[in-house]
Amino acid sequence: MPKLNDSVANATHGDTLETLLNHLFEVPPHSQHATQVMDDILAKLGQQLQCDRVFLYLRSPDAQIGRVPFCWRERSSVPIIYDPAWKPEDPALAKDDPMFAAALKAQPSIFVEDVETAGPEVLNRQFERQTFGHRALIHAHLCSEQTLWGILQACVFEKPRAWSQSDRQLTKQAVTQLMPFAISYVRSEPELATSR
Repeated sequence: MPKLNDSVANATHGDTLETLLNHLFEVPPHSQHATQVMDDILAKLGQQLQCDRVFLYLRSPDAQIGRVPFCWRERSSVPIIYDPAWKPEDPALAKDDPMFAAALKAQPSIFVEDVETAGPEVLNRQFERQTFGHRALIHAHLCSEQTLWGILQACVFEKPRAWSQSDRQLTKQAVTQLMPFAISYVRSEPELATSR
């Protein structure tokens, strides 16, 4: 097996977000090293955004299946979101979840300060309560050429949260830098080889 670049092999929790994002492109997307780097990226994002949980949902636009292979939680009492296998997307989801519908249309990322006061044009309050349980969230769309490849979601649970301009800028930067990884991850997934 070829030796990994020393900078990748020695990636640590002390690296900056930018350094970690750069490491991500030096390793095969389905390798253990990529998983460790992605875990570190989500942890760094969670800390910088002061969130309780950050996860990355990836999808095959052709096969219309998806999964959450990466999730970071600030503490173990926060529910984990993780899908070990690819699952078909529910065709009703775009109708039931306005945020997913917006993502499918490659609309801008959504910053929700309070699930309890957001309008029905933004989100389905009941769906958010039952499925995720969060109080405030970032629903960041990883789109390329008007096609949705993934969603980066960061959230807090116990109280509303005003998202600052720096939070929005950090999210935009992360989405831009994670986009190529999302496409590479989906396209190199052995289970999806027949659906390309």
